[in-house]
Amino acid sequence: MLPATPPQTAAPADDVAATFGRPDGVEGSFAPGGAPVDRPQPHIAPPDPVLAEAFSRPAGESDTLQRDPYAVPEPEDVPEPDPWRSADSTASLASPAVAAAPVNGPTTFGPKLGIREVLFGGRVHWWALATLGVLTLLVGMFGGLVGRWTAEVVTPLHSNSVKLDGSAPDTDESRGAVARVVKAAQKSVVTVEVRTAVDGGSGSGFIVDKAGYIVTNNHVISKAANDSKAKLEVVFFDRQRVPARIVGRDIRTDLAVLKVDDVADLTVAKLGDSDKVQIGEEVIAFGSPLGFDKTVTSGIVSAVGRAVPLRPDADSDTDAVINAIQTDAAINPGNSGGPLLNDDAQVIGVNTAGAMTGGGSIGLGFAIPISEAIPIANTLIKTGKVNHPTIGISASTVRNDRIFGAQVRDVADGSAAARAGLREGDVITKFDGKHIEGADELTVAVRTSKIDEAVKFTYWRDGRYFDGEITPVSD
Repeated sequence: MLPATPPQTAAPADDVAATFGRPDGVEGSFAPGGAPVDRPQPHIAPPDPVLAEAFSRPAGESDTLQRDPYAVPEPEDVPEPDPWRSADSTASLASPAVAAAPVNGPTTFGPKLGIREVLFGGRVHWWALATLGVLTLLVGMFGGLVGRWTAEVVTPLHSNSVKLDGSAPDTDESRGAVARVVKAAQKSVVTVEVRTAVDGGSGSGFIVDKAGYIVTNNHVISKAANDSKAKLEVVFFDRQRVPARIVGRDIRTDLAVLKVDDVADLTVAKLGDSDKVQIGEEVIAFGSPLGFDKTVTSGIVSAVGRAVPLRPDADSDTDAVINAIQTDAAINPGNSGGPLLNDDAQVIGVNTAGAMTGGGSIGLGFAIPISEAIPIANTLIKTGKVNHPTIGISASTVRNDRIFGAQVRDVADGSAAARAGLREGDVITKFDGKHIEGADELTVAVRTSKIDEAVKFTYWRDGRYFDGEITPVSD
């Protein structure tokens, strides 16, 4: 078996060996002493001047890399401490910061300055200054002449030649529909005044006959009717004041008729047909609200057939439910009893009540239809009293998820309702062709029916509807 042969390594190139090889005579990494060099050695180029300046040792330093730790640096020039910047400095006197100016002798005043020196620094000649003054004077004179001329052109504030004339063309033609209605009806409207020993009140009315009959509301003259010492007067359009008497009154309809005597040339109001009134048509309310006579307000018909209850109070014994015409024409206290007029100056209602908040009209006024007021007034003029139909029940409004109507609370023995078979708890939903949604609607329907004439009605009992017939009788 042949002995192992060590691997052979190629010899380095001469220039590589010269640069990185050991010097001649040096076998290991360290040599005790230098060996003669008999072959080319690497040449170290001088360092770059910039690098030498940046990294070389300072001048005067030893060749060692480490400085002497015990060497004492030469003292540097340290400026003297500033006493103003040291908290430990003591107070001391020093030279003044600014040297005092030398004191001169007494000052003498020079010549006074003139216009040339003040305005122009003495650089303008006298003749130029004089020319400037003349030009200024000329400009001022010219401006004054222009101002005077413009002042004469402007019209003066006061004049003796102006005279205001408020005369209009002489014509008797009324301008506007409301004005025409007012002109036609104004002489037929009156103010009704009641005075007692302790207080008084006023309302309105309108003439219905040349004999001196006047229609108004019962609540207007209620105090006079209940107090024999009360004074009742009617004030006409021309301010003529005349005593009046009560012909008759009806607390169930809130209507009354008055009469005045020995008054000539009375203007009678034209009566219309309230059954033909249309919602939305224009109307005019005439009267004396709050005592302001001959007051006119206008609006439209807002609704018809509105059941409005009128209950007794300290000033009135009226206890009625009126089948009202609703209007947004302003109706305030004092308008009561006055006429509600259409565009033809015809009375279609008697102003009676108004819904109010804070004491003033809110556009909810109510009037008794004239078609219902005429038969009441005729009866009062003939007999002084009015009888109304009744069926002999008391009722209340019921509205729930099952039924709307007037629920019977009590049935009088032997009454028309008892003969018709009505019982307590029955709910009347229809009467004489009118739908009933509450007790007020039933009251109006019964009152507008006729005595001793049978009418159809519908009622609800135990979840079922029944039809019946009833004959109202006189109250």
